[in-house]
Amino acid sequence: MNETDARTPDEEIGAGAPDEIGARTPDGKSDAGTPDGGRAAGTPDVSDGAHAVRAWRRLADGSVLLDGFHALKHAVRFQARIPVAVTTDRRAALALAAELAPDVREAVDALLVEVPAATFTSLVARPHPTAMAALAVRPSRAANLETLARTPRTTPVVVLDNPRNLGNAGAVIRLAAGFGATGVVTTGTLDPWHPTVVRGGAGLHFATAVERLTVDELPPGPVFALDPEGEDIRGLKLPDDAVLAFGSERSGLSPELRARADHLVSLPMRPQVSSYNLATSVAMTLFHWSATGSASA
Repeated sequence: MNETDARTPDEEIGAGAPDEIGARTPDGKSDAGTPDGGRAAGTPDVSDGAHAVRAWRRLADGSVLLDGFHALKHAVRFQARIPVAVTTDRRAALALAAELAPDVREAVDALLVEVPAATFTSLVARPHPTAMAALAVRPSRAANLETLARTPRTTPVVVLDNPRNLGNAGAVIRLAAGFGATGVVTTGTLDPWHPTVVRGGAGLHFATAVERLTVDELPPGPVFALDPEGEDIRGLKLPDDAVLAFGSERSGLSPELRARADHLVSLPMRPQVSSYNLATSVAMTLFHWSATGSASA
């Protein structure tokens, strides 16, 4: 094992010593003192690519995959720690960043390392059309739990009770981030940090607290659970500290969560329609909260 291979993941991302790809951070700085580690922008360095690939393969199992430009963009904006990012075409990637998100262009320039297309596909099972990917450090569970438990709470927590669809879970996290919700909690077996969920959430896991808990571990606050037999939401004002609970796409609320609910709430729907998509239900409920709660003031 050489000296580089002996480094720990913390050393890899520059905690105490520069890593082999420049210890780049989302603020566009590097340990080399320039936004691109002393290399002219748009000029790939073969040695950088080799170092990035080695770092990726060491860190992949314990990191969050940011698949595509939008996931990388949001992770940068919300201060995720990103030890390595790769692309098949730096020039095209930076042009895209300049066009769609100029506020992160400098940071993306500092992070991205160009690798051959064949290498890229060996690192990422389902390459995104933007041909960019990165690894990020997952926020600590302790920090997320502290955020979820903190009172008084000024925005709701969304609970997905035994969700089954990874894409729907990602869409809900994206919605929660957009509305400024405190966090998204899942119960059951689905991992809310699964790569498919992160992809569906466009990297916005870093904008809100995302954790898996049991029903007994739910954050404090009155639980408003969505149920067809509940009170019409249009007649209610949802408090800012509400815990908004949604059942699974197929089975609805579990008996445990239904028993835990302080209020059962229903969404308006014509009789011949059986249900809404999970993300649609969350969007309608968060919009109602934003329009009627203190967030609307």
